[in-house]
Amino acid sequence: MKTATTIFNWLIRITGLFQLIIGVIFWVNQDDNLVPFHILIGVILVLSLWIMALLAARAGVSWKMTALAFVWGLVVVILGLTQTQILPGNLHWLIEVLHLLLGLGAIGLGEGLSARIKRPQQPKA
Repeated sequence: MKTATTIFNWLIRITGLFQLIIGVIFWVNQDDNLVPFHILIGVILVLSLWIMALLAARAGVSWKMTALAFVWGLVVVILGLTQTQILPGNLHWLIEVLHLLLGLGAIGLGEGLSARIKRPQQPKA
């Protein structure tokens, strides 16, 4: 399980980094040609987060944290696929910032799950 945790932790990190780079390109250049690639990488990131949550559940990590990871991933996907329709106009940047924060949260959740999986489990009294 430690190997799988390491692999998916790195996959979350790498896809997260790509997402941040592509996001900066969107904001600076307004280049929509990368949108399909951004969606694909985002789906890989969320699937990796969900697999990490499954590994965490199997390792005895709190069900609350694993459930949060599943719900968080679902929110990231839903917002990511619908964000162009939400709050169009001058205030759309608020949705973009929310999307960025949710994505950063997904990366952070992946890191937190990984750390808890690798932490030695305390015997239950």
